[in-house]
Amino acid sequence: MSDGFLHRYFLNNGRKRLHKWVHYFDIYERHFGRFRGRAPVMLEIGVAGGGSLQMWKDYFGHESKIIGLDIEPRCKEHEAEGIEIFTGSQDDPAVLQSILDKYPQIDIVLDDGSHIMHHMISTFEMLYPKIGANSVYMVEDCHTCYMDSFDGGVGRAGSFMEMVKNKLDEINAVHTDGAIPVSDFTRTTDSVCCYDSVIVFEKRPQGARQAPVTIAL
Repeated sequence: MSDGFLHRYFLNNGRKRLHKWVHYFDIYERHFGRFRGRAPVMLEIGVAGGGSLQMWKDYFGHESKIIGLDIEPRCKEHEAEGIEIFTGSQDDPAVLQSILDKYPQIDIVLDDGSHIMHHMISTFEMLYPKIGANSVYMVEDCHTCYMDSFDGGVGRAGSFMEMVKNKLDEINAVHTDGAIPVSDFTRTTDSVCCYDSVIVFEKRPQGARQAPVTIAL
């Protein structure tokens, strides 16, 4: 059960700028809580005022490693012990690869970057197959998927949300009699959780499907 650490941290924050929707904190604790005290490696895309990087460091513990990625070079000033910041665009495969080269085992990705549709999709397509087998990939501020200014729109082809809808079919590919090919995503994804403005992918190898029957004697 959550102890509400993140929400309290946010409300009592007197350090670096920290901007979050309040309902996100329950989602964070639901999906990130199992990593506390286990020295996870976390990548947050989008640094801005740097407040969330320090929040994650305090939440996950001293041995955790927090990585930030931001297109603004001045964000490097938010580096600290256990917090490293890379400069570049999330849409640049070379930048993402440089992170993966240094941190081949990433446990958590939080995409709070540009919120532009093709950036969100290309980042997911590159990082998701390469992060840990029991990891979490979270994308927040997904309300931009419905905004023209971010190349989104209701039902608009090429939006991140439309990709997510396809992934809901893909995770169930084994039941489609071959209509949808079983993919690496199918085999490695335990769940896709959809919340207000947040999508969470929980990676975990899918096991053998069993449907036994029990009956009273």
